[in-house]
Amino acid sequence: MARRVTQRDIARMTGVSQTLVSFVLNGRDDDPRLKIAPETRERVRRAIEATGYVADPVARRLAERRNRILGVFTYEPVFPSSARDFYHPFLVGIERRAEELDIDLLLLTSGRRQVLQRLRLADGAILLGRSLDRAELTSLVRSGPPFVSVGRRDDAGGPVPYVGADYASATAAVVRRAVGLGHTRLAYLGAGQGAEAWTDRWRGFTAGLEGTGATAVRLGTPDAVRAAGVTAVVCEEAADGPAVHAVAPHLSVITLGEPTRAADPAGVVFTGIEIPREEMGAQAVDVLAALVEGRPAQLQRLLPCTVIEGETLHVNR
Repeated sequence: MARRVTQRDIARMTGVSQTLVSFVLNGRDDDPRLKIAPETRERVRRAIEATGYVADPVARRLAERRNRILGVFTYEPVFPSSARDFYHPFLVGIERRAEELDIDLLLLTSGRRQVLQRLRLADGAILLGRSLDRAELTSLVRSGPPFVSVGRRDDAGGPVPYVGADYASATAAVVRRAVGLGHTRLAYLGAGQGAEAWTDRWRGFTAGLEGTGATAVRLGTPDAVRAAGVTAVVCEEAADGPAVHAVAPHLSVITLGEPTRAADPAGVVFTGIEIPREEMGAQAVDVLAALVEGRPAQLQRLLPCTVIEGETLHVNR
């Protein structure tokens, strides 16, 4: 009996990644944001037709074709030493969902330069960390094994599968709340550029101010808020919230997520947004399992953040 054609076979035949093949099969290849060249799309479609590829719901199962092992790889030292670590909820979600699907996990924590080879030890990999190596991400999109990023990633020579947080919408909502309480000059404390999570927060901040008549200034350090002439400070890094509260306790403070580094306790609950970290980890497993099995799935997902009322956003009188 002839061996059944798989998505990986089609990817090898056409010189593209399995991820791109999955986008074509799922009917998402015509989205202009994915920037898939028409000739590439047509080449993949011709290969699908020529091979008679059919997604067999039984043959797709991990148990019949794979090792049932998913890798978790990080470019940063993110694996937690305590339950208070920023990355701990992501790992809890990954582990919970993998256990529900009866899949084992392989933690890949070193050997950064051998990432492509190391990822092949598993059926696919979840990439975890604030910043991913751009060149290697491009290589993964082009010809690597199935993978999904925890955190939104920009196009890397092709669409990147990811499960991210919708920072922009939540940030815009909490900024509009501040303006509604009478704050007409706000500070944004943070880079606002670089990693996608930072650019998304900055985009939400500017969107929240649009059309309100409020003005803003971007600051680099907590100490700078005292001379900025603002009444509210939006902290890109939540660990800066206690520092701002300490140097300017009269100001309203908004934090955009949970601290990624150690912070002095402030004794208050900060107004801001909460990242759905555990659910992001769990859904990353879902996306990767779908890619490995060749099942249709939404391969780029943004999950809503929760706005936290907190105690640090006050009426500006």
